[in-house]
Amino acid sequence: MATAGVTFFPVTVLTADGGNNDAEIAYGRQTTLTRGLLEQSLDLGTRFLLNNQREPGNFTYEYDFVKKRFNPSDNQVRQAGALWGLALINQFKPSEEVESALIKGLNFFREQSRDTYIGGKFIVYPGARKGATGTVALITLSLIEFLNSSSGQSDDLRDFYRAELDAYIRFLLSLRLENGQFFSTYSLSSGKGIDKPSPYYDGESLLALVKAAKYTGYSNLEQKIKTSAQSMYEINIVHALAEDPDSNTTKGFFQWSSMAFYELYTSGWEDTEKYGERIIDLSHWMIDVHRTFRRTKNTGYAYEGIIHAWETARLAKELTPARKFSKVIDEGLYKLTTWQVGHSIQNEYLIQHSTNDPLAVGGVLNHKSEPFLRIDVTQHQMHAVILGLKFLNLPD
Repeated sequence: MATAGVTFFPVTVLTADGGNNDAEIAYGRQTTLTRGLLEQSLDLGTRFLLNNQREPGNFTYEYDFVKKRFNPSDNQVRQAGALWGLALINQFKPSEEVESALIKGLNFFREQSRDTYIGGKFIVYPGARKGATGTVALITLSLIEFLNSSSGQSDDLRDFYRAELDAYIRFLLSLRLENGQFFSTYSLSSGKGIDKPSPYYDGESLLALVKAAKYTGYSNLEQKIKTSAQSMYEINIVHALAEDPDSNTTKGFFQWSSMAFYELYTSGWEDTEKYGERIIDLSHWMIDVHRTFRRTKNTGYAYEGIIHAWETARLAKELTPARKFSKVIDEGLYKLTTWQVGHSIQNEYLIQHSTNDPLAVGGVLNHKSEPFLRIDVTQHQMHAVILGLKFLNLPD
């Protein structure tokens, strides 16, 4: 079924040599991507995030590794996203070093938080004029991943961070609108919601709540989650694509909704099977209409969604989309891996600007020939790498 009247069609994907290659290929074929390449990428990306964590616990925002200059600007949501990246790494491949950095980051955000009169907790990021709902959602996700990691946490430590999670979820729910969407910002003095919903923050908040319900015992949120998911689907996908078939709203919602819908699809809850079809439709849209292969900037975020769509198609035994997504992931994620500083398959630009700078190695370019390394670009790509290692049946 096509979403919102948009027609999906068999795509041709652009290969590295500029030729065309039919995306409908034999399932399980020999791939370019391998587990070894992704494992190397994850190790490098982990090192980049660790080396770019600042003493207070947040991160270097952007680094020009050729000129060795830092971008003085900052972004609270991307800072929280980088911490979520460490939480995902710690869950997938636990280590004392990563867990220590994760706790350091969680404590940084806790120190920047204020309590509400109803027992919630909101974040006042240094230098910000408003709070961003996405920041709270991503710190909530970081706590969920931390509490579900296999590292040997003491009962006291788990109880402490469980209480933190309770407080952030309570505040996040206070930003929820009657239709299930969320205020996008909030007052730093009162915590009161202010601005109209954002497709990014809607998706991040939905993912945080559904993961809280599935993995940390917040089963009482099920009905709220279902209401939010349906409302967001209609507004950010159906209505948005009716107005613009290549909607920026849908693009912003894409990977977050794909991840949240996957959690719904695999929840076993009543009336959630429809989200499997919606995930698959979304990835057809990303490939066929938004044309992720034609984008000149880093599209690691797209593979967070497309890999979930591949796994959904596998579970649903939908062979044709599984073949298509397999091909797209193979070529697309391989290409982006060549944009990682210090990787064995790094591209010509990186070879020409070879470096051992610890602030650069493992970082991922936002453009194949620009020297800017931003925390969120690397974080999104490392999550895609983790998903590839988790779900895909890759050769060694």
